[in-house]
Amino acid sequence: MKLINMEMPKTLHKRIESCANHIFQGLIPNWVSYGFTIEGYSRESLTLDWQHNPVGRVRLLTQCRQLYTLSHATKLGYVSGYDAQIQALFNAILELYFIEGRWIFSRNDDMAILDTQSDAYALAFILLSFSHYYQLTQDSRALEFIELTDQFLDQQMRHPNGGFYEAYPLNEDTIRRQNPHMHLLEGFVAAFQATQDSKYAERISEICQLAEQYFVEPNTQTLREFFQTDLSLDSETGHLVEPGHHFEWVWLLHQTYAITGRKQDLVLAQQLWHTATKHGLAVNGGIVNSIDGNTFSIVDGDKRIWPITEYLKACCVADISESERQERLNTALEFLETHYFIDRGRWIEYLDANNQSKGFPLPGTTGYHIFLGLAEVLKWRDS
Repeated sequence: MKLINMEMPKTLHKRIESCANHIFQGLIPNWVSYGFTIEGYSRESLTLDWQHNPVGRVRLLTQCRQLYTLSHATKLGYVSGYDAQIQALFNAILELYFIEGRWIFSRNDDMAILDTQSDAYALAFILLSFSHYYQLTQDSRALEFIELTDQFLDQQMRHPNGGFYEAYPLNEDTIRRQNPHMHLLEGFVAAFQATQDSKYAERISEICQLAEQYFVEPNTQTLREFFQTDLSLDSETGHLVEPGHHFEWVWLLHQTYAITGRKQDLVLAQQLWHTATKHGLAVNGGIVNSIDGNTFSIVDGDKRIWPITEYLKACCVADISESERQERLNTALEFLETHYFIDRGRWIEYLDANNQSKGFPLPGTTGYHIFLGLAEVLKWRDS
C-alpha cells in the first residue's frame, strides 16, 4: 500500500531518523536514568534539567504510561537493556496502587496514599500497559490484573445511560467525558491483541457505538468532550472540541476495524479526520488545543505537544494519497523538531499561539504520546 511507484524523499527519511534518535537515544534513556526511583516507580514530573519536580502527587496513570512505553519500545526492538527497570516498575505498580482489591488514583510526594478513587481514565492505562508488558514478558500476573480490571469496570463502574462512570466511588453529578472512553477503547484494543479474548472485542464495539451515537455531533462531524449524565451535551462546555482527540480517534478507529470489521468505524474516522485537518491545524503550524464545535473558531490557540504526535498517528492510517501522507508527515515532523524537541531527548511541553515555549516542566505522562507517534511513523515507513 505504502510506496507504490514512489520513493520516500530523503528529507522525510532523515527527519524520521532524527526524531527516532531523539526518542530512543535521548528521551527514554534519560527518563529511566533521572526519572526512575530506587524503589522502581517513576517520578511524576522532571524539570527541563532532568531534576525531580515534586507536584504534590504521583499518579497511577504516570506509572502505567511509563510501563507501556518501555514495554512496547522494547518489544519493537527500539530500545534494550531495560528488563530490570520494567520488572521493578510493574512490581511497584502492584505494590503501591492496588489497595484492598482495586486501583487507587495517586500517592503524594512521600508516597503516602493521597487519592483512593478508582479513575476510569487510569484504569484504561492498566489495560494498555499490562497488555504490552504481558506480550513482552509473558508474566501471567499481568493477565490476572487485566481480567480483574475489566471485571471491576464491568461490575462496579458501568453507567446506566451507557459507557462508564468517571470514577469509583460513583458520583451521579459529575460531568461525563468522552476522553476516558477513548482511552478505555485503546486499552481494550491492547487487551484483545494480547489475549484474543472475544469479550474485549465486544467492549470495543460498545465504545465505538457510543462514539457514533453520542460523542460525535453529526451536523458538524465534531467529537465533543463534555456531557451530562444522559450523554447529552453539557450546557456550558458541550461546544468544546479538541483536534488532538479527533486524530487519536482516527487512529483508534482503524485499529478497531481490524478487530471487529465494523465498516462504520472507518467512515467515522474519515469524518473526524476531515474536520480536524480543516479546522484544527494552525496557520503558523502545529495543532491548536481546542476549537468551538459549533462555529469552528479557535478557543485555545496554544499548542501542547501531544496533539501533533496524535496527528502523526492519524496521518499514517488516514485514507489519503501517499503523496499527501508524505507531505503531511514531513511538515509535522519538521514542526516537532523545530519547535518542540530540544537536546538530550528533552522537549517543550507547551507552546503559545505564536509557537513560543511557555516554560512548562517535563510531565511523566508525555513520553507515551511522543513514543507512539514516532513508532507509528516507523511502522508506516517499514511496512
